[in-house]
Amino acid sequence: MKVWLMSAMFLLLVGCQPLQTMNKQEWLTAVGYASISEQKGRNVEEKQVRAMRASKIDAYRELAEQIYGMRVSGRAELMDQRLGTEATTGAVDGVIRGAEVVRSYKVGDSYVTELRLNVDKMEKLRDYGEVQQVPEKRQQTLF
Repeated sequence: MKVWLMSAMFLLLVGCQPLQTMNKQEWLTAVGYASISEQKGRNVEEKQVRAMRASKIDAYRELAEQIYGMRVSGRAELMDQRLGTEATTGAVDGVIRGAEVVRSYKVGDSYVTELRLNVDKMEKLRDYGEVQQVPEKRQQTLF
């Protein structure tokens, strides 16, 4: 009995110790991708511009996910004790300030955008203004 109690106490003490010291990461990086051929547009150039913008938004989404995390929701329906429809959704919400585009380039049929964000700079910019709500429906633009 004593050996078991000593083992349990040892495991509790060891389990509370960090495996390594966490260093504050100064820079966060994110990469966004978008297919050029899947974009709507009248010609290849317009599709490429749309892919450029879509890849940038995707990179910002990845940064927001790193900073704020992702909200995951799941639902399963049960009918007559049988599993029916299952659905899982994910959402990211946050404001990113101070990110810089490192590179933006074409790879095959995709456009790639690389962003980086200095975490200290973002913390300083956080207090520079109110966060404005993004409207749900926006007017259509050409790109």
